[in-house]
Amino acid sequence: MLLNPKTEKYEHLDERSREIMLKTIAFFENKGKKKLKEDYHGQVWYADFIEFLKENEIFSTLLTPPQYAIDDPDARWDTFRNCEFNEILGFYGLPYWYAWQVTILGLGPIWMGKNEAAKHKTARLLKDGAIFAFGLSEKTHGADLYSSEMSLTDLGEGRYVADGGKYYIGNGNEAAMVSTFAKDSETDEYVFFVVDSQHEHYECVQNVVAWQGYVAEYALNSYPITEEDILTKGRDAWDSGLNTINVGKFNLGWGSIGICTHAFYEAITHAAHRNLYGKWVTDFPHIQQYFVDAYARLTAMKVFASRASDYMRSASSEDRRYLLYNPMVKMKVTTQGEEVINLLWDVIAARGYEKDTYFEMAAREIRSLPKLEGTVHVNMALVIKFMANYFFNPDEFPLIPRRDDPTNDDFMFNQGPTRGLGKIRFHDYNLAYDSVGLANVNRFKEQISLLKEFLMMAAPEKEQLKDIDFLLNLGELFTLVVYGQLIIEKSKMDRMGDGLVEQIFDVMIRDFSKFALQIYAKPGTSEKQMALCMKMIKKPIADRERFLNIWENHVYCLKDNYEMNP
Repeated sequence: MLLNPKTEKYEHLDERSREIMLKTIAFFENKGKKKLKEDYHGQVWYADFIEFLKENEIFSTLLTPPQYAIDDPDARWDTFRNCEFNEILGFYGLPYWYAWQVTILGLGPIWMGKNEAAKHKTARLLKDGAIFAFGLSEKTHGADLYSSEMSLTDLGEGRYVADGGKYYIGNGNEAAMVSTFAKDSETDEYVFFVVDSQHEHYECVQNVVAWQGYVAEYALNSYPITEEDILTKGRDAWDSGLNTINVGKFNLGWGSIGICTHAFYEAITHAAHRNLYGKWVTDFPHIQQYFVDAYARLTAMKVFASRASDYMRSASSEDRRYLLYNPMVKMKVTTQGEEVINLLWDVIAARGYEKDTYFEMAAREIRSLPKLEGTVHVNMALVIKFMANYFFNPDEFPLIPRRDDPTNDDFMFNQGPTRGLGKIRFHDYNLAYDSVGLANVNRFKEQISLLKEFLMMAAPEKEQLKDIDFLLNLGELFTLVVYGQLIIEKSKMDRMGDGLVEQIFDVMIRDFSKFALQIYAKPGTSEKQMALCMKMIKKPIADRERFLNIWENHVYCLKDNYEMNP
């Protein structure tokens, strides 16, 4: 279930994809943990990694749609294999993952636009090993697109000039093309254009984060723009910005999965070889509980994200369910990653601060992922829009199969208008839940029924709808239902053992109870709401034999299974 770079052969991938994964692993293992950590602490720009990507034409193969590929029959935007690559980069270090992530964001408006010249230029640059950037957020307004102050002034005869600044822009130091969002200085019409970070009118002001990666503040000072540089205008520019984020935010969950997996190996190996008070640390019951909970959460993260990928790859104008599952991979999976690291940190303790461990880096970096591509609150506000149709207005859809086929995901760059989220329909979640008869799944179904009763009989009042914290906790209950649905779907496809599924739902029942209690405790919660919240608080059905099986055959057996080359 968990990635082990020392044993994973990627035999399920085609030859070129397999080569990319194995070469990337070899790059990091040859670099070794000591050098990896030295560069991290020294905030050394990863020129060696960029050169490796260039030599092997990795970004070109993974991120170029086939119609623009240059002498590369394996080039495509294949979300399935990109997930695998995401996981590897997260496994070895978030800075490396970040270079990949912001390149994806920078490419989004280009591939979504209608500027064919820019697309062919992009393909050539990717072939030459270039990286890209996404100039959206600003120092004063963040990602508030309505308030963007970057301006484009029309000088006539197809000539323009751009002025203004962008803030928190990854790869802004070396990107060959920076997709930049702006407004027409006269009409306020939205526009996306590209600039070159090495141009004399492009000022790289600073790296705003003390970090190995480069998160730039940049300014355009009368930067000359031609029609060849303009990607989209008007509503198309707006939509391409938001649709790019739809593509990019999915990657954050996979980065988190990679980080947590590496940290898990380090924690279980450390604990298994540490003796305290005459006992091995792994013999303490509370330590076993921490590890089993962490493993259940990490497995659920990967299972959910994998199943969400199927919906993403199968999306169409008639099936936009991915717009719920996508932000959940970003929001839910990354926050679960924090939970995993917290559990492991309670085991590894002070060792987790030591500069020579991977864990020291993981504990710091895992905190950033829930805060990128929209905070948890921002994404929850989006997710809640789907709740009514999800629970009360299901539709029928054909079964979405496992999508591991080596094809280009065309729809991701043709998503269409970003309006109408409240009209998106979903298949009946009961189909998944009723397909299994496990004890903890059945108990979780009881909690779902009570949540539906809450929404029907004690719906949030006007003041509660203005209370972000109230809605956040209500949204957490909703997302747990969606989370469980996709986990069940994927577990049946992969024939996961019932015991592991039960253990995952053991955790989810406790989480559901926690958020129900938080709603109960809110000052403005009504008596009726409080009564229903109390009913939602349930105890998972414990099974000592099941627990020990997970501990022995899924968790403890991972000790000494992986350690990065020194």
